[in-house]
Amino acid sequence: MSVSPTENVIRFGLFELELKSGQLRKNGSRIRIPRQPAQVLALLLERPGEVVTREELRQRLWSPDTFIDFDHALNKSVQKLRDALGDSAESPRFIETIPRVGYRFIAPVKENARRVIEELDEQTGDELPAEPASDKNTLILPTEPRTKTGWLLVAGCMAALLMGAGWLAYTKHEREQQIAPVHSLAVLPLDNLSGDHEQDYFADGMTDELTTMLAKDSTLRIVSRTSAMQYRRATRPLPEIAQALGVDGVVEGSVERSGDKVHMTLQLIQGSSDAHVWAESYDRDANNTVSLLNEAAMAIAKKTNSAVAERPPARYVNPEAHDAYMRGEHLWYSENNSDKAKDYFQRAVELEPDYALGWLGLSQYYGSNLLNGRMNPMEGLVPMEAAAQKAVELDGSLPDPHIALCGSIFFKEHDWARADRECMRAIDLDPRYASAYRMRARLFGAVNRHDEGIAQEKIATELDPSGDQWGLARSYLWARKYDLGIADARLRLESSPHNAKTLENLAALYRCKGMYEEAAQAWEDMFSARGDEVSASSVRRAFAEGGYTAVVRWNLADLKKQSLQHYVSPVLLALAHAQLQQREETLNSLEEAYRSRDPLLLWVQDDPAYDFVHSDERYRSVIKGMGLQPAY
Repeated sequence: MSVSPTENVIRFGLFELELKSGQLRKNGSRIRIPRQPAQVLALLLERPGEVVTREELRQRLWSPDTFIDFDHALNKSVQKLRDALGDSAESPRFIETIPRVGYRFIAPVKENARRVIEELDEQTGDELPAEPASDKNTLILPTEPRTKTGWLLVAGCMAALLMGAGWLAYTKHEREQQIAPVHSLAVLPLDNLSGDHEQDYFADGMTDELTTMLAKDSTLRIVSRTSAMQYRRATRPLPEIAQALGVDGVVEGSVERSGDKVHMTLQLIQGSSDAHVWAESYDRDANNTVSLLNEAAMAIAKKTNSAVAERPPARYVNPEAHDAYMRGEHLWYSENNSDKAKDYFQRAVELEPDYALGWLGLSQYYGSNLLNGRMNPMEGLVPMEAAAQKAVELDGSLPDPHIALCGSIFFKEHDWARADRECMRAIDLDPRYASAYRMRARLFGAVNRHDEGIAQEKIATELDPSGDQWGLARSYLWARKYDLGIADARLRLESSPHNAKTLENLAALYRCKGMYEEAAQAWEDMFSARGDEVSASSVRRAFAEGGYTAVVRWNLADLKKQSLQHYVSPVLLALAHAQLQQREETLNSLEEAYRSRDPLLLWVQDDPAYDFVHSDERYRSVIKGMGLQPAY
């Protein structure tokens, strides 16, 4: 039995596929599935129980002028489809692989109302005259029913039609009522349908820039890229994802680049009801993706009644510079490779010196490595500030360049007031941007205004619940409110148990509270989360042999070993010496950090490990030299 292609909803098991939109649902809850896997499923459902060959799938789904690795693309689509259905190739319940031939849908397919009606018509055809209808919307009734049964059938049909019309009107009204206004939005990672993993950076870049443009072109609260990216290839129902991200709506879609052409599909889903609000597809030249994304962002803003005043058309960006920037962003966020990312950011500004995002990427590269203690401040502070200043000059309408400039001013000049003005400028540009509040929390933590810093982190957490999940715990750590910090970190780890930064802050919280066994365990878990099982084993062995003091000694030795290969901040060495109560070594390391204007010095007063040197004039000279007032 084949399924009529005119049927819009096909049901099987606990699932149903809506053919027109490609939406897959399980028990009424929508399951996120890319466009091509949905098309594969639709073709298989047309002929349940029959083999659909790979060649048929190729002809139906991939146009002749699309140059991709078809086998890889089809295999990937089928795998994504199986992931969504909870199926497997080894023990299939839905899709059976016919080796070297194709696929067969093996689960029972439920017949819908249309087929039941067609069968009823066939059974009663001898009682109702077959009269042609000149208009498909006109109901033709027999003028002289030949039997009593005929009259009853006619009356029944008319009653059913009237009831059906009323029900359709009612459900349409109810559906419109269910689609509540969208005030907050998450852009989920766009699926790369090019069939080439090397194009993942392009899909990620398009996702990132659409997120940025929506924040710029609408009054919507847009969750951060980092928060949304954790749902790459997720098969959880969209209402669950929306609830976890704390948003009213979700944008999902796919992008496919083939040669010099780009095809992008987007749809907007209302989070709580899983209702389809808007959908559009775009086809553009690959050199014109910036205007494509701007058009899409404005369409979504208008659909949600959140569009801001018309802005000037998007400025032309050199396609090669734009591509280099997207590659850098992908390496930065997805592969955590800052050195290679920096090369691409540098390439972007060389190709187009007035490209604001390229300069922003460079500033963020320097700032991140300075805060990680892996870059000599004498080499990083000046270019960090110069790149941030350039980005602000080129496009002051974006909040991120102002945040980068805030950090560079504070790190390099220690000018708290001027740095905070840049941060406030970012908030003025986008009051819903969580990163600006998180930067302010850093500033308040350094100048001992901890209650204000905690308040800023709480605002950021409310705006972006799945963002930097360790931020509030860190502010509690700086404020020496260890119980609150531990409770918050543990809460975050329930949903993200392998977040290395949360585990790092939890280890510090335990250590400051004197819970050394728990601190060592959190350290071990942190290294495991980073994929560094060698260090995790070293921590475990050191604690077993000599307790937490042995763990600190191992850390000090490891830092010294690393310093032979790359720069290691003296502040990291000072903290290890301080935990071992080594006064001279602690002060020497702090003074060395001061001479290089190491920004990590800005927060040393917040750690109780240094309390034993607070009365030392050498220590106080370092603090005052950084422009800070002694706190203890």
